[in-house]
Amino acid sequence: MSVSQIVAPSSAPASRLRATLIGLTAVLMWSALGLFGAASGKVPPFLLNALCFGISGLAATVYVLSRPGGAALLRQPLRVWAFGTAGLFGFHFFYFTAIRNAPPVDANLINYTWPLLIVVFSALLPGERLKPHHVVGALLGLGGAALLVTGGSGLSFDPVYGFGYLAAVCSALFWSSYSVLSRRLAAVPTQVVAGFCLATSALSLICHLALEETVWPQGASEWLAVLGLAAFPVGLAFFTWDIGVKRGDIQVLGAGAYAAPLLSTLLLIAAGYGEFTLVVAIACLAITLGAFIAARDLLLRRSAERPVVKAPGRG
Repeated sequence: MSVSQIVAPSSAPASRLRATLIGLTAVLMWSALGLFGAASGKVPPFLLNALCFGISGLAATVYVLSRPGGAALLRQPLRVWAFGTAGLFGFHFFYFTAIRNAPPVDANLINYTWPLLIVVFSALLPGERLKPHHVVGALLGLGGAALLVTGGSGLSFDPVYGFGYLAAVCSALFWSSYSVLSRRLAAVPTQVVAGFCLATSALSLICHLALEETVWPQGASEWLAVLGLAAFPVGLAFFTWDIGVKRGDIQVLGAGAYAAPLLSTLLLIAAGYGEFTLVVAIACLAITLGAFIAARDLLLRRSAERPVVKAPGRG
């Protein structure tokens, strides 16, 4: 798949299934966050955010401007820029705030309610209908994610971390709302995400200068990890997700998003950062089953569209 296909304008013809599959590639890319993040050293979160979004946003903007009519695509109303920037930056701002002010395990689990919220909020969209199997699939995914995040040891929410928990709730609400409301802006071309990335980078840099001590990546391997983040999970993933939520099956995308923590865990295990346990196996089963249940309608529709080949009769 070429870059031009991935960042095609929203008016380009694309089937619901194709758009859903493109959107799910974002989940695959987000699964590399843990591995690349671990390899990027001790770069503080907001600085890492500024670097990754800056590199990906600049590269995408140069590409868009090099195409015929690219500059015109970036001329969007202020409300579009405000919406996109609030979605990308707001999610990361509240997520980083949450893990700074609450135990990371607890904050991560609260944050991982965003795929379930996408499934639930999708019922508010025109032409969408929330069915029981969508909710069942998303809940199974949440259960699997909870096992991965906690290691099966359970949680101990402490009121003293209330501010951090609230920030985690805000991060989940920001990303789920951004994903669902993007359907309302289906006419806005995906190329505009390049501008969202640049704005998010600038705001992240401001937060870094105000809140963090500067620690740059050390050596070629850490810089390569930053480039890997910028290219995929903090770059291309936001473009393919935009296509998916605007034209794909948003309930399937929501439930399928729970594959990200699972695949991330498996990648870390493969890289020697952990080991495969019974908890991981159960989580794998729950998330996979949940995704298939949520995708029931899409899979049945695809099966019904296949042509039936009849065996030749005797003449």
